[in-house]
Amino acid sequence: MLKRKTGRYLLTLLVITGLAGTIESNVISKKERKYALALVKSFREDALKNMRGLSEAQLNFRPSPEHWSIKECIYHIAATEKNLWKSFETAMNKAPDPEKKEGIKLTDEQVIDMIKNKSFGVITAERVQPNNTKYTTTEEAINDFRLNRVTQIKYMKTSTEDLRNRTIQTAFGLIDCYQYYLFIAGYSNQFVQQIKDIKAASGFPK
Repeated sequence: MLKRKTGRYLLTLLVITGLAGTIESNVISKKERKYALALVKSFREDALKNMRGLSEAQLNFRPSPEHWSIKECIYHIAATEKNLWKSFETAMNKAPDPEKKEGIKLTDEQVIDMIKNKSFGVITAERVQPNNTKYTTTEEAINDFRLNRVTQIKYMKTSTEDLRNRTIQTAFGLIDCYQYYLFIAGYSNQFVQQIKDIKAASGFPK
């Protein structure tokens, strides 16, 4: 009986002070969570489908000397995923700062449009250039990509952190961490599109 009375007292106190319900108030909505999960999974499946089952000749084929090969695209995708996720974790380890949100100019839809747009240019950091990655085989890189996606999916399924009131500065402007998650989910798309173009190029090994 004492425990029940204590529980009612605490609930009444929370309501009076306005604290009831605020624990989850900054957590993303079910719709946002569902959308992010669908996005990260669909881009994962498209990437894996286009990375696997290729011969060495196909993996190393270049449409022209200035183009990357499929193998190089795979190395870059895997290495960049890992680096982007580290940046995400660093941003999430900082305290929420709602005032910074005023500097965000892009909507979620605009971020998605960018990563789906084949012509969207991305700046490739030196450390994730194919020759600078740690990978020695495509299987190693593909497995790393797959495991990184497992981490991302698990995070989005279970996280109760405040993604909207944490921000990160990118080459295309300030965005919140939910938007950055969407960007990470779709980053592979730019290079999967390159892989598809290589496969369709004249002279691609059969």
